Amino acid sequence: MAKLDIIIPVYNERATIEELLQRVRDAAAPGFDKEIIVVDDGSTDGTGALLDSLQDRFGLILLRHDRNRGKGAAVRAALERAGGDAVLIQDADLEYDPADYARLLAAFGPGTPVVYGSRNLGAAGQGYALYTWGGRFLTFCLNLLFGAALTDINTCYKLFRADIIKGLGLAADGFEFCEEATAKTLRSGWAIKEVPVSYRPRKFAEGKKIRLRDGWRGFTTIVRQRFWKPPRRS
Repeated sequence: MAKLDIIIPVYNERATIEELLQRVRDAAAPGFDKEIIVVDDGSTDGTGALLDSLQDRFGLILLRHDRNRGKGAAVRAALERAGGDAVLIQDADLEYDPADYARLLAAFGPGTPVVYGSRNLGAAGQGYALYTWGGRFLTFCLNLLFGAALTDINTCYKLFRADIIKGLGLAADGFEFCEEATAKTLRSGWAIKEVPVSYRPRKFAEGKKIRLRDGWRGFTTIVRQRFWKPPRRS
Protein backbone atom coordinates (compact mmCIF):
# COMPACT_ATOMS: atom_id res chain seq x y z
CA MET A 1 0.00 0.00 0.00
CA ALA A 2 1.15 3.56 -0.73
CA LYS A 3 2.39 5.67 2.18
CA LEU A 4 1.18 9.15 3.08
CA ASP A 5 3.55 11.33 5.12
CA ILE A 6 1.57 13.80 7.22
CA ILE A 7 3.84 16.71 8.18
CA ILE A 8 2.82 18.69 11.28
CA PRO A 9 4.84 21.80 12.20
CA VAL A 10 4.24 22.60 15.88
CA TYR A 11 5.01 25.75 17.83
CA ASN A 12 3.46 26.30 21.27
CA GLU A 13 0.36 24.18 20.68
CA ARG A 14 0.16 22.33 24.00
CA ALA A 15 -3.59 22.93 24.26
CA THR A 16 -4.46 21.31 20.92
CA ILE A 17 -1.73 18.90 19.83
CA GLU A 18 -2.99 15.78 21.60
CA GLU A 19 -6.52 16.06 20.20
CA LEU A 20 -5.12 16.93 16.77
CA LEU A 21 -2.91 13.83 16.76
CA GLN A 22 -5.88 11.69 17.79
CA ARG A 23 -7.90 13.07 14.89
CA VAL A 24 -5.02 12.49 12.47
CA ARG A 25 -4.62 8.90 13.59
CA ASP A 26 -8.37 8.25 13.36
CA ALA A 27 -8.85 9.94 9.98
CA ALA A 28 -9.58 7.70 7.01
CA ALA A 29 -6.92 7.79 4.28
CA PRO A 30 -8.23 5.37 1.64
CA GLY A 31 -5.42 3.59 -0.21
CA PHE A 32 -2.66 4.89 2.08
CA ASP A 33 -0.79 3.96 5.22
CA LYS A 34 -0.20 7.09 7.31
CA GLU A 35 3.14 8.15 8.74
CA ILE A 36 3.09 11.17 11.05
CA ILE A 37 6.11 13.48 11.11
CA VAL A 38 5.95 16.18 13.80
CA VAL A 39 8.45 19.03 13.97
CA ASP A 40 8.57 20.81 17.32
CA ASP A 41 9.70 24.21 16.10
CA GLY A 42 11.29 25.51 19.31
CA SER A 43 8.19 25.42 21.52
CA THR A 44 8.49 27.06 24.94
CA ASP A 45 5.10 26.22 26.51
CA GLY A 46 5.63 22.56 27.37
CA THR A 47 4.61 21.25 23.96
CA GLY A 48 7.96 19.47 23.60
CA ALA A 49 7.55 17.46 26.79
CA LEU A 50 3.98 16.58 25.85
CA LEU A 51 5.12 15.36 22.43
CA ASP A 52 7.72 13.17 24.13
CA SER A 53 4.94 11.52 26.14
CA LEU A 54 2.80 11.04 23.01
CA GLN A 55 5.49 9.77 20.64
CA ASP A 56 5.03 6.06 21.24
CA ARG A 57 1.25 6.26 21.55
CA PHE A 58 0.87 7.81 18.11
CA GLY A 59 3.97 6.31 16.48
CA LEU A 60 5.42 9.72 15.69
CA ILE A 61 8.59 10.61 13.89
CA LEU A 62 9.54 13.53 16.13
CA LEU A 63 12.00 16.20 15.00
CA ARG A 64 13.09 19.29 16.93
CA HIS A 65 14.40 22.77 16.29
CA ASP A 66 16.30 24.40 19.14
CA ARG A 67 14.61 27.72 18.33
CA ASN A 68 11.54 28.87 16.47
CA ARG A 69 12.48 28.95 12.79
CA GLY A 70 9.06 29.11 11.15
CA LYS A 71 6.57 26.91 9.32
CA GLY A 72 8.54 26.70 6.09
CA ALA A 73 11.71 25.64 7.90
CA ALA A 74 9.76 22.97 9.79
CA VAL A 75 8.24 21.61 6.59
CA ARG A 76 11.65 21.43 4.92
CA ALA A 77 13.10 19.56 7.90
CA ALA A 78 10.27 17.04 7.74
CA LEU A 79 10.65 16.57 3.98
CA GLU A 80 14.20 15.35 4.57
CA ARG A 81 12.78 12.50 6.63
CA ALA A 82 9.71 11.78 4.54
CA GLY A 83 9.99 8.54 2.60
CA GLY A 84 6.42 8.06 1.43
CA ASP A 85 4.65 8.39 -1.90
CA ALA A 86 2.63 11.48 -0.96
CA VAL A 87 2.99 14.39 1.47
CA LEU A 88 0.22 16.29 3.24
CA ILE A 89 0.73 19.40 5.38
CA GLN A 90 -1.32 19.58 8.58
CA ASP A 91 -1.37 22.49 11.04
CA ALA A 92 -1.12 21.65 14.74
CA ASP A 93 -4.18 23.64 15.83
CA LEU A 94 -7.77 22.49 15.30
CA GLU A 95 -8.74 24.92 12.56
CA TYR A 96 -8.64 22.15 9.94
CA ASP A 97 -10.31 18.76 10.37
CA PRO A 98 -8.41 15.61 9.36
CA ALA A 99 -11.79 14.09 8.50
CA ASP A 100 -11.25 15.92 5.18
CA TYR A 101 -8.31 13.66 4.26
CA ALA A 102 -10.61 11.30 2.39
CA ARG A 103 -11.91 14.16 0.25
CA LEU A 104 -8.40 15.35 -0.57
CA LEU A 105 -7.19 11.85 -1.41
CA ALA A 106 -10.25 11.16 -3.58
CA ALA A 107 -9.11 13.99 -5.87
CA PHE A 108 -5.47 12.89 -5.79
CA GLY A 109 -4.05 10.62 -8.45
CA PRO A 110 -1.84 10.28 -11.54
CA GLY A 111 -3.64 13.12 -13.32
CA THR A 112 -3.91 15.35 -10.23
CA PRO A 113 -0.70 14.99 -8.22
CA VAL A 114 -1.19 18.30 -6.34
CA VAL A 115 -4.40 18.93 -4.40
CA TYR A 116 -5.25 21.88 -2.13
CA GLY A 117 -8.11 22.01 0.36
CA SER A 118 -9.85 25.35 -0.13
CA ARG A 119 -11.71 27.21 2.58
CA ASN A 120 -13.33 29.39 -0.07
CA LEU A 121 -15.22 26.60 -1.80
CA GLY A 122 -18.34 25.39 -0.06
CA ALA A 123 -19.44 26.75 3.30
CA ALA A 124 -16.33 26.79 5.50
CA GLY A 125 -16.12 29.23 8.39
CA GLN A 126 -14.29 32.52 8.03
CA GLY A 127 -11.87 34.17 10.46
CA TYR A 128 -10.97 37.80 11.05
CA ALA A 129 -12.20 39.88 8.10
CA LEU A 130 -8.83 41.55 7.57
CA TYR A 131 -7.08 38.20 7.35
CA THR A 132 -9.78 36.65 5.18
CA TRP A 133 -9.57 39.44 2.64
CA GLY A 134 -5.79 39.53 2.93
CA GLY A 135 -5.68 35.90 1.92
CA ARG A 136 -8.04 36.54 -0.97
CA PHE A 137 -5.85 39.44 -2.09
CA LEU A 138 -2.71 37.28 -2.07
CA THR A 139 -4.56 34.61 -4.02
CA PHE A 140 -5.71 37.24 -6.54
CA CYS A 141 -2.14 38.53 -6.97
CA LEU A 142 -0.75 35.05 -7.56
CA ASN A 143 -3.53 34.21 -10.02
CA LEU A 144 -2.89 37.45 -11.89
CA LEU A 145 0.87 36.92 -12.16
CA PHE A 146 0.80 33.19 -12.86
CA GLY A 147 -2.36 32.86 -14.95
CA ALA A 148 -4.01 30.58 -12.38
CA ALA A 149 -7.56 30.36 -11.06
CA LEU A 150 -7.06 29.27 -7.46
CA THR A 151 -9.27 30.28 -4.55
CA ASP A 152 -7.10 29.72 -1.45
CA ILE A 153 -3.30 29.60 -1.71
CA ASN A 154 -2.82 30.02 2.05
CA THR A 155 -4.74 26.90 2.99
CA CYS A 156 -3.02 24.54 5.41
CA TYR A 157 -4.06 21.48 3.39
CA LYS A 158 -1.55 20.99 0.60
CA LEU A 159 -1.26 17.43 -0.75
CA PHE A 160 1.64 16.63 -3.08
CA ARG A 161 3.10 13.63 -4.76
CA ALA A 162 6.31 13.37 -2.77
CA ASP A 163 8.76 13.80 -5.62
CA ILE A 164 7.05 17.01 -6.73
CA ILE A 165 7.24 18.88 -3.42
CA LYS A 166 10.77 17.62 -2.80
CA GLY A 167 11.83 18.87 -6.21
CA LEU A 168 10.56 22.43 -5.77
CA GLY A 169 13.70 23.68 -4.05
CA LEU A 170 11.79 25.26 -1.19
CA ALA A 171 13.69 27.89 0.80
CA ALA A 172 11.10 29.94 2.74
CA ASP A 173 11.29 29.79 6.52
CA GLY A 174 7.98 31.33 7.55
CA PHE A 175 4.33 31.36 6.53
CA GLU A 176 5.38 32.58 3.08
CA PHE A 177 6.02 28.88 2.47
CA CYS A 178 2.47 28.83 1.07
CA GLU A 179 3.18 31.42 -1.62
CA GLU A 180 6.56 29.92 -2.48
CA ALA A 181 5.27 26.35 -2.78
CA THR A 182 2.30 27.44 -4.90
CA ALA A 183 4.32 29.66 -7.21
CA LYS A 184 7.04 27.07 -7.73
CA THR A 185 4.46 24.37 -8.39
CA LEU A 186 2.87 26.46 -11.12
CA ARG A 187 6.25 27.51 -12.53
CA SER A 188 7.17 23.85 -12.76
CA GLY A 189 4.13 23.17 -14.92
CA TRP A 190 1.99 21.32 -12.38
CA ALA A 191 -1.71 22.13 -12.13
CA ILE A 192 -3.28 22.44 -8.68
CA LYS A 193 -6.67 20.86 -8.02
CA GLU A 194 -8.80 22.40 -5.27
CA VAL A 195 -11.48 20.70 -3.19
CA PRO A 196 -13.64 22.24 -0.43
CA VAL A 197 -12.66 21.62 3.19
CA SER A 198 -14.08 22.64 6.54
CA TYR A 199 -12.49 25.37 8.63
CA ARG A 200 -12.95 26.46 12.25
CA PRO A 201 -10.97 29.70 12.66
CA ARG A 202 -9.50 30.44 16.04
CA LYS A 203 -8.81 33.79 17.66
CA PHE A 204 -5.53 35.32 18.78
CA ALA A 205 -6.49 34.56 22.38
CA GLU A 206 -6.63 30.88 21.40
CA GLY A 207 -3.13 30.98 19.93
CA LYS A 208 -3.48 32.18 16.34
CA LYS A 209 0.00 33.15 15.19
CA ILE A 210 -0.07 34.64 11.69
CA ARG A 211 0.37 38.42 11.60
CA LEU A 212 0.04 41.20 9.04
CA ARG A 213 3.79 41.16 8.38
CA ASP A 214 3.37 37.60 7.13
CA GLY A 215 1.00 38.90 4.47
CA TRP A 216 3.66 41.33 3.25
CA ARG A 217 6.22 38.53 3.11
CA GLY A 218 3.75 36.45 1.15
CA PHE A 219 3.20 39.26 -1.35
CA THR A 220 6.90 39.87 -1.91
CA THR A 221 7.42 36.13 -2.33
CA ILE A 222 4.80 36.01 -5.09
CA VAL A 223 6.42 38.90 -6.94
CA ARG A 224 9.92 37.53 -6.53
CA GLN A 225 8.91 34.08 -7.75
CA ARG A 226 7.20 35.54 -10.81
CA PHE A 227 10.11 37.67 -11.95
CA TRP A 228 13.15 35.85 -10.53
CA LYS A 229 15.12 33.99 -13.14
CA PRO A 230 17.58 31.29 -12.11
CA PRO A 231 21.21 31.93 -13.07
CA ARG A 232 22.37 30.32 -16.26
CA ARG A 233 24.40 27.20 -15.90
CA SER A 234 27.94 27.56 -17.16
